[in-house]
Amino acid sequence: MRDEVRKLLVEQLKDAYSAEKQALRCMQRTAKKATAPALRDGIQMHIEQTQAQVERVEQALEKLDARPGRKVCEAMRGLVEEAQHEVEEHDKGPILDLVIVAGMQRIEHYEIAAYGTDIALAKALGETEVAELLALTLEEEKQTDLKLTEVTERHIMAEALGGGGEDQAGASRKGATKGRDA
Repeated sequence: MRDEVRKLLVEQLKDAYSAEKQALRCMQRTAKKATAPALRDGIQMHIEQTQAQVERVEQALEKLDARPGRKVCEAMRGLVEEAQHEVEEHDKGPILDLVIVAGMQRIEHYEIAAYGTDIALAKALGETEVAELLALTLEEEKQTDLKLTEVTERHIMAEALGGGGEDQAGASRKGATKGRDA
């Protein structure tokens, strides 16, 4: 049974490697289409993180005496295709930025789930170094998800709703609260 769990972990890591490479290509294409500077900057930062994440997966596989191979993560392929299709349906602007964030967060959530499983498998096998490498990536994925939400709330949503910047969003929320209380 232990050998089967080890094989499962290796296959999951090969899948993660493929997923990260696909996500990286998607972000590189998408960064050019983002309008909000905070979103563009966030995507660029995550591109750099993802390059390090690919290296970590390679290191984890090496520690397990395995190589990435040619496995294709079909789940990520679907997420990337869906995101690209949705991006193509919108012109540059705040709505497109929201579409970009939605696609990126779907990708982040998939990666968070996958790395959580991979860490559990590595720990169960006593592969502490592998678990530690993957835990670094998991934390980065969680932080990226939080940053995407923050960028949306602080820089994109108010403009998408037809308002101004951050101050306008705050005024809109206050006005909505007053209207309910009246």
